[in-house]
Amino acid sequence: MAAVPRVPEQLRGRRAAQVRVAVFAEDLILQTGVVQQLRQRPEVELLSESEAGRAEVSLLVVDALTETVTEHLRRLRLATSGRIGLVVGHFEAGGLQTIVENGVAAVLRRSEADQDRLVHLITALANGEGVMPGDLLGELLDRIGMLQRTMLDGRGLTLSTLTAREAEMLKLVAEGFDTSEIAAKTSYSERTVKNVLHEIITRLGLRNRAHAVGYAMRRGLI
Repeated sequence: MAAVPRVPEQLRGRRAAQVRVAVFAEDLILQTGVVQQLRQRPEVELLSESEAGRAEVSLLVVDALTETVTEHLRRLRLATSGRIGLVVGHFEAGGLQTIVENGVAAVLRRSEADQDRLVHLITALANGEGVMPGDLLGELLDRIGMLQRTMLDGRGLTLSTLTAREAEMLKLVAEGFDTSEIAAKTSYSERTVKNVLHEIITRLGLRNRAHAVGYAMRRGLI
């Protein structure tokens, strides 16, 4: 799967407001359809394959959630620090856990993927938000409720509880250390530090690291 060719400079509009996007697809037809939707929008800067590593948003366009697609999601999650969105034609029940485990933060069905919805998904991802069809969001909430009942309640924990590693990293953020310094102090890689902090922010529904620190301190978690 290859990223789209870089859009000509004269079509980009105001770069300061643009989200850097790498689009991947199973075949040229799927790729062309999404690229044509986005090519005219000034909010988006389409990156070439060689530039895909600096994408803020990686968008994967597929017919269905197959093993090949799942493997590609795994590679994207490891290869980029940006967020991942999925545009999918057919989404079977039970696929939600797979995409969540592989870093997908937004899903759009291809039948609904007009220009405005694609741009909304991209800008939401760039702003740290998630996008899900209503039925998938309902399934996700049901799974969270089941997780809390079956795995957390019996141990006296809640979804707002921090692990020892999470608490340690948030304490270091509170003390003013940046990602590289936290990695050095904890002996984790910078990518792991970023992933742990992102997991805290996502799980607790917070905006950024500062918000996470404030939340944890107010509740006595650090």
